[in-house]
Amino acid sequence: MADYIVAIDLGTSHLTGIVGEKNKNGTFSIIGYATEDTVSFIRKDETEDKTSCIHRGIIYNLDNTSILIDNLLRKLETYLKGEFIEKVYIGAGGQSLHTIDHLEALDIADGATVTEEDIALLKEQCGKFKPNLRDVLDMATPVYYLDGRKDNMPVGVSCSRLEAHYKLIVGRSTIRQKITKSVESTQDKSLAGILISPLALADAVLSPNDKKLGCAFIDFGAGVTSVSVYEDGDLKHLCVVPFGGKLITRDIVSSLKLSEEEAEKYKINRGSAIFNQDDEKKQFEVEMGGSKRKIDLCDLNAIIEGRAKEIVENVYARIYEVIEPRQLGAGIILAGCAAQLNGLPEMLKDKFKVSVRYSTIRNGLVQGSDEILGNPLYMTAISLMLKGKETCVSSLNEIVQEEDATEPIEDIGPGTKNPDPPQSGRKQPKPPKPPKPVRVKRNGFKDMIKKIYTTQLFNEE
Repeated sequence: MADYIVAIDLGTSHLTGIVGEKNKNGTFSIIGYATEDTVSFIRKDETEDKTSCIHRGIIYNLDNTSILIDNLLRKLETYLKGEFIEKVYIGAGGQSLHTIDHLEALDIADGATVTEEDIALLKEQCGKFKPNLRDVLDMATPVYYLDGRKDNMPVGVSCSRLEAHYKLIVGRSTIRQKITKSVESTQDKSLAGILISPLALADAVLSPNDKKLGCAFIDFGAGVTSVSVYEDGDLKHLCVVPFGGKLITRDIVSSLKLSEEEAEKYKINRGSAIFNQDDEKKQFEVEMGGSKRKIDLCDLNAIIEGRAKEIVENVYARIYEVIEPRQLGAGIILAGCAAQLNGLPEMLKDKFKVSVRYSTIRNGLVQGSDEILGNPLYMTAISLMLKGKETCVSSLNEIVQEEDATEPIEDIGPGTKNPDPPQSGRKQPKPPKPPKPVRVKRNGFKDMIKKIYTTQLFNEE
């Protein structure tokens, strides 16, 4: 059976899902992809809810998010031809995400060399560290120092003191809890793992040379803007600015009295982050409530420029805290749907005085699917898929075999005789009826599939 990986990116405006097949050469082939709009979600009572179930990259409404995840996975299953998704990887992000420094050290006996066991011991010690009011969601590859000298391959090198400098990615404890609950509430699906979205995306688009020269990787999303800084090949800093493209859209809505859909459309198609004097002579026509009116392009771009400058200033301040921007040899690399705003690269270049370019999934990671590799809507989901390790899909035959498998005999403990087997000719008492289950078991869906499969066989006969 093929090795399929399924991943979902929880965006503020969209949930994006990808199912990909892991090839023998280590690359991936994308089997299918789908999205669910979090903003125009319809409640069960048929009333429209304009409030997104995900606020600034963090799950806000568990029930609605669970329904959207389930819908998204059902869409992805249509690409699998009779096979079923059992597990899914979910990307974690949001405004509370950031890195903290943590040091673990070990004294090495005189004349001895660093071993794999030493490295494992340091990692184990780091795993026991619990920061106050925060949950450790992941850790970046540590930087090792042997007697004060940096060494990326310490095993086999002699020293007297080994230090491991960790970058721990931490966030609110509710991030892990809400993601886990939202997946567990779906029908017959489980969580394969939680991955850090900004790190996964950076690994998928940045080359080793980008990280070596130093760069700032900025992911402009609808709700938040994630910033990852790399220097000398290592992650130096990760943080999240709680502003995104949706904030610009809201400014347009309130100032020009447009609907959110119209404001988003004109922001993308006509707007710019840089005000141009020539805009004063241009107008465009909008239709609202059955009537038409004209809007000056300069009014639209003045709104966009003001908020875009605020976001860029916040990003600059976060980067300047850890590194002088002009030291970023590879410059600034952009990702995210909100990064497509006209004039934004020029605004960043003028502020940071470094090169600015858009990103795409690196060559050699995914075969084919060129139409979505550079599409910012799908890039994070693809990068999460590339990080997946466990197969997420099962076939119908596997489900039936699992249900037909003989349950192991329960061990009743040493020194206890097994009950006597039933004797022929003697009527045996009926076993007591098992209590009714309180919750529906996960294999209920598998029973249904098996029943349908068997019924179809009889109907054909």
